[in-house]
Amino acid sequence: MMTHGHGARNSRRRYAAEINVTPLVDVVLVLLIIFMITAPMMTRGIKVDLPETTAKALPQKERPQTVTVDKNGRLYLNSISLDKRALKAKLRLMKKKDPKLKVLLKADKEVPYGLVAGIMADLKEAGIEEIGLVTRPSKRKGGF
Repeated sequence: MMTHGHGARNSRRRYAAEINVTPLVDVVLVLLIIFMITAPMMTRGIKVDLPETTAKALPQKERPQTVTVDKNGRLYLNSISLDKRALKAKLRLMKKKDPKLKVLLKADKEVPYGLVAGIMADLKEAGIEEIGLVTRPSKRKGGF
């Protein structure tokens, strides 16, 4: 009889199926904070002090690749640091995939002209025909 009474009591008991969302909210908030802190670090570009010109920006239909030379002469392809040989190899590969590949060259104004000219020659060797030089708009009116 005892076992029968005990079993009858369990069959009447209902389990509450509630999910505790507090730990979930805690995890989501921690992830949000991590993304808020790391996102600006991921979008930060390479510090380059571009020369000023009075030329107007040309309209762009597609987004070209960007080769950057910082004031220490380090090379970057779309913010990825590469040496000269690796840059040429990567651009050759990209040119094979996209025959209409366009490259923008950003060089710090402190970089010697000879280095910029050498990089432009390397781009031509890699098969890049369309090279644009990136400058900063001048605040003064007129040229020279």
